[in-house]
Amino acid sequence: MVDGRGQVRPHWRGLLGAFSSLGYAAVAERGRRLDRAFEEEGVATVLADSASRPRRPWRCDPVPLILSAAEFATLESGLAQRARLMAAMLEDLYGPQRLLSEGALPATLVFGNPHFLRPCRAPANVPFPRLTFYGADLLRGPDGAWRVLADRTGGANGVGFAAENRNLLARVLPEAFRAVQVRSLRPFFDGWIDSLQALAPPGVDNPRLALLTPGAKQETWLEHLFLSRELGLELVETGDLTVRDGEVFLKTLRGLKRVDVILRRIKGEMSDPLEFDAGTGVPGLMRVLRDGAVRLVNAPGSMLAEMPGATPYLPACARLLLDEELALAGLETLWMGDPAAREAVQAAPEAWRLRSAFEQGQEPPLGALEAFSERGSAAPWMFAATRPMPPSAAPQLAGEALEPAPVVLRMFLMRDAAGQWHAMPGGMAHVLEGSGAIAGPPARRGSAKDVWVMSEDTHDIVGPAAPRAATLTIQRASGDLPSRVADDLYWLGRYVERLDAAARLMRALLARLLRGAAMPREVAEIKALARCLHAAGLIDAEAAASPADGTALPRALRAAAGPGGALLGLLEAVERPQVAVRDRLTHDMWAAFAHLIHEGRARLLAGVGGLDALAPAATAIIRFCTALSGIAAENMVRGGAWMFFDLGRRIERATATARNLAHALDQPPQRLEAGLRLALELCDSALTYRARYLAAVQAAPVLDLVLADPGNPRALGYQLAAVKERLAEIAGAEDLLAATAASLAARPQALVDAVLVAADRDAAVAALPAALHALEAETAALSDAVARRYVSHVRTHSLGEDESGAQD
Repeated sequence: MVDGRGQVRPHWRGLLGAFSSLGYAAVAERGRRLDRAFEEEGVATVLADSASRPRRPWRCDPVPLILSAAEFATLESGLAQRARLMAAMLEDLYGPQRLLSEGALPATLVFGNPHFLRPCRAPANVPFPRLTFYGADLLRGPDGAWRVLADRTGGANGVGFAAENRNLLARVLPEAFRAVQVRSLRPFFDGWIDSLQALAPPGVDNPRLALLTPGAKQETWLEHLFLSRELGLELVETGDLTVRDGEVFLKTLRGLKRVDVILRRIKGEMSDPLEFDAGTGVPGLMRVLRDGAVRLVNAPGSMLAEMPGATPYLPACARLLLDEELALAGLETLWMGDPAAREAVQAAPEAWRLRSAFEQGQEPPLGALEAFSERGSAAPWMFAATRPMPPSAAPQLAGEALEPAPVVLRMFLMRDAAGQWHAMPGGMAHVLEGSGAIAGPPARRGSAKDVWVMSEDTHDIVGPAAPRAATLTIQRASGDLPSRVADDLYWLGRYVERLDAAARLMRALLARLLRGAAMPREVAEIKALARCLHAAGLIDAEAAASPADGTALPRALRAAAGPGGALLGLLEAVERPQVAVRDRLTHDMWAAFAHLIHEGRARLLAGVGGLDALAPAATAIIRFCTALSGIAAENMVRGGAWMFFDLGRRIERATATARNLAHALDQPPQRLEAGLRLALELCDSALTYRARYLAAVQAAPVLDLVLADPGNPRALGYQLAAVKERLAEIAGAEDLLAATAASLAARPQALVDAVLVAADRDAAVAALPAALHALEAETAALSDAVARRYVSHVRTHSLGEDESGAQD
């Protein structure tokens, strides 16, 4: 931020002026607002310390790292050369291997490298570029010069978070962007989209692009989600893809859809189980790649070029492959497989830091220092030694003031259709935890920082070429839904509805328990509600059978809402699938889910101490679920995603309604009125009944309203009719499942008609619980049939797999 004379550099003056105008107290408040924005986006717990430590909150410092236009141009030129070198090295090492035959690079660094994937050397019928996206971690030393800490050729993560940092920072701190001319990131992403489309096989007018992710369980999931949204790519997992007749297809509910370009975000060795030992991936993918029917960005095996042990040999590689001198150097590094390098390190071990020769940021194992000893069992060639260097500092917000903090910078480059490399005018910086010199990518990183590149009037605006896609035909169907996504959406709908039903039952029971001494009618209602709660899995049989005025039932309700309880378990069940389908949800719907889970959990835990606090918690959950239903009704296009979400909700509500009404109506004749009133309450229909029939409660009109009324969205018949409609939309009206649903949808009206025509209506009503339990069982059987056909999605894992398919 300041030069050697202590003066503020010109490109920082605009930002500092904006901060001074706002006041640092206001800037601190904007920082807290930024934290809340990331929490609402679900990014609050992305960054993990390690496998043994809990995840830490993600935080973006509101003070960006600013690069002048000249400084960025120098970095872009140096990194573009480095990207060309990495691409040339990969082509050579998986091809003629001149680097090895002419001694520019030790063969041990290649053949002993776990990222040298031998199947990638197989000749390709159609040549393909191995590297079209590149990243680099950089450090600015005490002399002001930038140096490369690490090359990222496998698939540099962080570009999606960089875009999200920029979007949210612009939202909460617009004054800073008005005070500083910052280059936009959008032209970079537009150019990248164009380059991905240009990679498609010849003859494909409108290529289908996909981002291949290891899945929602990985900490890089949100990064992949943000990136897929920024680029407009289909977010897929390996189980979503299949190879047929020499092409790659996406498995959807309405058939196979060809995929032409894949932005790979899984490890290369996890791409194809037929050619690599990981045992997972898309069988046959490498053969299709070599035949030219699909393109992968970057190609498997590209992580080979990241090896730290190659750093001292890169200048020679650049002279041999590019006929150029390397412009942007890395930290001084020696490979321990060289005897002279070992002697140099052994002579001054305190000046060097040992690291893996093949893995970025990997700590050496115990006993690695024995590599310097003749008695040591460790192989010296597996290690490199780097001279540490202290990173430069940049301002960060601490309280209501700025203070210096060491930072590292990650930048990203993509290769366009003409073969030219372009850097994103920004990036992602990280504040380092602790101080001191570093020798490689830090294992522990603090808050992130947006990276601003100053704009100049002379800067050329470069955008993508005119699209080469053919004229698109109008489409209104949304059938290209992967079965995995349909699975998650279906169960998301079911769990939301299950949570809503549980909260309604709990609220109804709490209202009666909190009144004090119960009247005989209320005792009957309490017993019926307790049976409903037991059938829903919220309380055990002993509590359900306990006296209405005893302590067992309140204790069971508190346990259900507490840690490890069934109600908190339902909140967690909602959270799992909604994370996996976040790319299918609108921002408002995602925010509603996040609010439901956060507030619902907090309110339930706060209510564990007493029943009087549990009732408001149940009411809050009901309102959240109702808001979600409204957002889904208004914001989700009536396509595949909405169909399966709504299908899950309707099947779950039909099952729960049939079960709860059966328990509510299972009363002796003298308590039937209490059962009918409870049925109206559970179906949220008491207000409608009073408007139609005033105060008189009779069996026939109550049953018509809660069972068969086609205009009542809480009626059992309404749910089954909606199930019939969804299945007809998905599979056609003549389909067996749709026909089964149509048969079930006619049953509630038949039950009401049977009561109306019965000579003894009391006896007819007494027979309803058994009929409703039978209808519940048949609806559950239909649900199982739907799951078997559409949404049963088996995820494959290899033996010993740790599900760590993410790349750094």
